[in-house]
Amino acid sequence: MTDMENTKPGPSPVPAENKMGVMPIGKLVVTMSIPMMISMLVQAMYNIVDSVFVAQVSENALTAVSLAFPIQNLMIAVAIGTGVGVNALLSKSLGEKNFFMSNKAANSALLLAFLSWILFVIIGLTVTRPFFVMQTNVTEIVDYGYQYLVICSVLSIFVFQEIAVERLLQSTGKAMLFMIVQAVGAVTNIICDPILIFGLGPFPRMEVAGAAIATVFGQFVGMVVGFVLNEKYNKEVTLKFSEIIKPYPPAIKRIYLVGVPSIIMASVGSVMVFGMNKILIAFNTTATAVFGVYFKLQSFFFMPVFGLNNGLVPIIAYNYGAKRGDRMKEAVIVGMKLAFGIMAVGTAIFMLFPKFLLKMFNASDNMIAIGIPCLRIISIVFVFAAIAIVAGSTFQAVGNGFMSMWVSVLRQLVILLPAAFLLSRLGNVDLVWWSYPIAEIGSLVLSLIFLSKIVKEKMDPLDPTGNMGLLPKR
Repeated sequence: MTDMENTKPGPSPVPAENKMGVMPIGKLVVTMSIPMMISMLVQAMYNIVDSVFVAQVSENALTAVSLAFPIQNLMIAVAIGTGVGVNALLSKSLGEKNFFMSNKAANSALLLAFLSWILFVIIGLTVTRPFFVMQTNVTEIVDYGYQYLVICSVLSIFVFQEIAVERLLQSTGKAMLFMIVQAVGAVTNIICDPILIFGLGPFPRMEVAGAAIATVFGQFVGMVVGFVLNEKYNKEVTLKFSEIIKPYPPAIKRIYLVGVPSIIMASVGSVMVFGMNKILIAFNTTATAVFGVYFKLQSFFFMPVFGLNNGLVPIIAYNYGAKRGDRMKEAVIVGMKLAFGIMAVGTAIFMLFPKFLLKMFNASDNMIAIGIPCLRIISIVFVFAAIAIVAGSTFQAVGNGFMSMWVSVLRQLVILLPAAFLLSRLGNVDLVWWSYPIAEIGSLVLSLIFLSKIVKEKMDPLDPTGNMGLLPKR
């Protein structure tokens, strides 16, 4: 950053220290994360309810939505990955009292959201049908999937702008407002799902297309609410149309320095799901539907951990900018304890009640027979994933997003997919699920190696207590 950037005029400095620099860490993590975790739970509930309704149409409809996940996830990956870069830059700039750069980050977020939408309009109109044909020759599945993805991609401007305005609220510590935006959009979606899928009242029955329209309408409502809340309550940034349409390369570069690894990291998930779908559909379409159901169910526990992650990134980034290594370390430890607890509960529920969970999706006897081992085997290592997620939020917050990317690549492409393919050669679909525990162990080991490096190089030098290492010496 140049001296000129620090001295350019911008919004007036905030009158008091942001709470991320002064509130006790335990209370701060809870204050920042609980609203985000609640909003993520609502999002997870919407994901589950969405699929529950689609499953009532037919198993083929559920399979189509499951096969659509890689491109839909890619869309979300670009939106959230860019948001992670905005979070890191905006929060760090506020910690440094560099209000010019924080404002540039905020306006750049909306420009980048618009450009991302253009990209996915092109993808939606050109590759959607070939994408489904590559995975199955069942015409009904292809038709359902095509309807769903074209609607979601062509109208994706709403999800990109919604996530952008959410991240502005998150970056400035307004966790409750962040929660409101997500909750309003998700609840709108949940309400519209049965109306549009089954044709209640004056609306025609639209089945899978109705699920897509409900999703898009929920994103539109969330976007509108997000803009209103930013305009009214987020005084730490100023959004102006003249600034949004005028690119500021230094801000964009720094956003994508963190954001591109996050986008790649999340996009790797799309490649992994596509590969797993190809492996599983060789057994039968039911196995693919089970995998889709697993993804919906696991989100009920992973999404709160991601909400915790969303709360941690601005806290760690702010205190990194404020040169408070002690507070950074404490935030990581608190985050890991909370994430571990959440995922331990998830493991217990998947182990004890797998049949009940599958029955929510109108599961056939064959689907239950395949699904019970799936849920139990994969959930064994949920707690390992929790620790790796918190470590990843730390890498992103201090500008080392490529570390998160390499962990994700190792987990999903280097270990998980090859292991799943080799295990599938044994002819038993139950063995394929063991690729997840194998991959999570590798991910955990690399995450801890990288975290140790971050603590030594970026936290220890900023720790005014003189403590070396993540855990305080006794």
